[in-house]
Amino acid sequence: MAQNETSKSSVPSAKKYWLYFLPVLGVLIAYVGWVMLARWHENKQAEERAAEEARQKERAEAESTVETLGGNKFDIIAFYVSPGMIRQGESAQLCYGVSNAKTVSLDPPVEEVWPSASRCFDVSPKKTTTFTLTAEGARGEKKTQSLELEVR
Repeated sequence: MAQNETSKSSVPSAKKYWLYFLPVLGVLIAYVGWVMLARWHENKQAEERAAEEARQKERAEAESTVETLGGNKFDIIAFYVSPGMIRQGESAQLCYGVSNAKTVSLDPPVEEVWPSASRCFDVSPKKTTTFTLTAEGARGEKKTQSLELEVR
């Protein structure tokens, strides 16, 4: 009979243990869940801020590029040759860039040209040559630039 009394007295203490442990476990689970939700929310806001900053940076770079390339105005933005002097039989790179041009022509005509923000091609004149780039805008306005390629 002594054993039955001992086992009966241990059962209530196990119930008490669970009665105290389950609410503590519930509070602990709720706290961990709240912390995880708060961190997830903070990470989501940080990602959204980073994405917005990236969009603003990309837009600023695009605006800067358009402005560098002449914005909405008609212009010859680049016309150069590299190197500026060659020996007979060698070639050089002739490069040009225009903004908002309708047509482009090159004199003397050594290569087909068209409106481009940046275009280069090889030239191999037999003697010193002056190249003239003419760009025409949509309203008929014209801009001209010349350069000389020295051939020795």
